[in-house]
Amino acid sequence: SGDPKYVCTTSEGKFTVEVFLSKMPITASNWIDLAEKGFYNDIKFHRVIPQFMLQFGCPNTKTGKGHPGTGGPDGNTTFKNLADGKEIKRDSGGNIPDEFAAKISNEVGTLSMANTGRPNSGGSQFFINTKHNSFLDFFDYQTNSKHPVFGKVVDGWDVIKKIEGLGSRGGALKKDVKMISIAKA
Repeated sequence: SGDPKYVCTTSEGKFTVEVFLSKMPITASNWIDLAEKGFYNDIKFHRVIPQFMLQFGCPNTKTGKGHPGTGGPDGNTTFKNLADGKEIKRDSGGNIPDEFAAKISNEVGTLSMANTGRPNSGGSQFFINTKHNSFLDFFDYQTNSKHPVFGKVVDGWDVIKKIEGLGSRGGALKKDVKMISIAKA
């Protein structure tokens, strides 16, 4: 596809993601905006559960303020929908509108928006699925979880597995793993 790719350089190595701008323009544009502004630089993976997922994107892991997993982008900020050029506003909590545009399952290697479970509560946090977590699909009604997929890992799966191996059933990591930079491939 013609979707953009980004190289994610972590303290454990590099992996490359393809961001589904053509199918999930709002969610993808939000992620690209944050990545290109350096928002994700120096943020740590804060929750890694083997055979489930790697969660990332909470700025509290960088600042030391607030509980890891509860932070997001600054509120009342904007970003451009790169598919149609329209401006999208993050609400006062830094959250974006839910986007249930493309029915893409939470399969192994996909990037999916984290949220609190309430509508329109996604911001900067996302997770990488390390197993097929179909119960997290917005179009699967086994649970109330609605986590839209907006990308996938296309290279560097060995690094994902290495980070996964540092996790635990409770999500705590054996050592810090941080994102050094995210750059367009």
